[in-house]
Amino acid sequence: MKKILSLLFHRVTIIAIAILAQFFALVLMIGRFSGYVPQFYAFSTLLSAVVVIFIATGREKTAYKIAWIIPITLFPIFGGLFYLMLGKPRTNRRMKRKMHKLRTLGERSLPSSAPIIHMLAQKDRQAANQARYIQNHASSPVYEHCDSHFFPLGELAFESMLEELSKAEHYIFLEYFIIEEGIMWNRILDILVDKAKAGVDVRLIYDDVGCLFKLPYRYDKKLESLGIKTERFHPLTPKLSATLNFRDHRKLMIIDGHTGFTGGINLADEYINAFEKLGHWKDSAFLIKGEPVWSLTMMFLAMWEYLRDETCPIEGFKPVDLPHLEKKTGYIQPFGDNPLDGETVSETVYLNLISRARNYVYITTPYLILDNEMLTALSTAAKSGVDVRIITPHIPDKPIVHAVTRSYYHLLVTSGVRIYEYTPGFMHSKTIVADDEVAVVGSINLDYRSLYLAFENGVWLYQTPSVLEILDDFLDTLSVCQEITIKHYTNVGAIRRFSWSLLRLLAPLF
Repeated sequence: MKKILSLLFHRVTIIAIAILAQFFALVLMIGRFSGYVPQFYAFSTLLSAVVVIFIATGREKTAYKIAWIIPITLFPIFGGLFYLMLGKPRTNRRMKRKMHKLRTLGERSLPSSAPIIHMLAQKDRQAANQARYIQNHASSPVYEHCDSHFFPLGELAFESMLEELSKAEHYIFLEYFIIEEGIMWNRILDILVDKAKAGVDVRLIYDDVGCLFKLPYRYDKKLESLGIKTERFHPLTPKLSATLNFRDHRKLMIIDGHTGFTGGINLADEYINAFEKLGHWKDSAFLIKGEPVWSLTMMFLAMWEYLRDETCPIEGFKPVDLPHLEKKTGYIQPFGDNPLDGETVSETVYLNLISRARNYVYITTPYLILDNEMLTALSTAAKSGVDVRIITPHIPDKPIVHAVTRSYYHLLVTSGVRIYEYTPGFMHSKTIVADDEVAVVGSINLDYRSLYLAFENGVWLYQTPSVLEILDDFLDTLSVCQEITIKHYTNVGAIRRFSWSLLRLLAPLF
């Protein structure tokens, strides 16, 4: 009985009821015009036609356009109205103004990397062009590589995280999609509380929707009482709005501006296999030390100012004395991506990497929901003789999304792409590596939500030792994967093929 009452009065239930009430109020309002059916139907049809034209000529991806045009065409009375309310996430003037201000702030506060790009161009012009694109469109400079390390499992990164957090002297910044009370978070929280008492500036950003069933309501107030400055990203409200699609999917841990962690892991027990959820949880994390961490710091401070609506004295957080680190081979470029500036940085970086690969491209991703451009890039690379391999989960966390992922297998496999499923459990790592030279690691999934609707972060690597660490992990992981071959599709019926086509058609809406 207690669980039932808890569910009934959970804020998700209350918000869902409020949103449904708004939906039915809209339907009833439309029903009031029942006496004017011909006129209202004509108006609605005209509105839907205008919306379809607007969608068709917009900047959205073709697949996203088609996914909305079909239901609008089938249901002209409601389709156009619902798209205007829910289908096109919009930014108001205040949001645009803040994002422009933060972009300008980032451009001023990050060093120009023109000399480094020039030096890189002497080795590899294509790599230099990639670095230049990231600098110009994500306000993220490229650095000569000092120190980085790839952790192939979350539990391996966890001990290093605790060690680095315990060394903090000035500030600790955390930004995560999911936080959940348990072994991992409680040990981190103990350090954060101790550091806050010692005068260290401790700040935390967590996504409100990501933590909806993970943390108690207004957990941010509890953390504030412990001395930890806390912000919830886009708190869930009982309002029928497309802005709910904007989520903060980043994973950032920054210590004193000289040590940073990113990757796939959130701060919850399944990410370190402290308990079994969906079998063995295969994830990864990435450690950066030295000057490039300033780019991560800027990402966090920009988000903090966006949420807190307060001006941060940026230069006051820049480390005066960086730890002495000898220059190692290669280049490193942390970058952020957001859905508010009209630039799909993450997708462009991935497409460039795939299209320029000469020998191989290896990818790990929990979700494989592709638009036409990405599907074409992967298929063309494989048809051209590049060894393209992708590892996805065997045990899903979201059955419908996993079904959408599997709907792409047949197209990819028949094009020569090799697909593997991680049989021990759930694959949550997000990496891409090519030709023993270049890699990207971070929070970016290969799906619509990650590439177009979420705040994300990644690290572009060129000829660093950590590129080979990512490669080694991929090859090791293959030994516990099941390959999906063309034999799996020899007896597939028409109904199954139709369901795959339907799932791919509606994929942008998931």
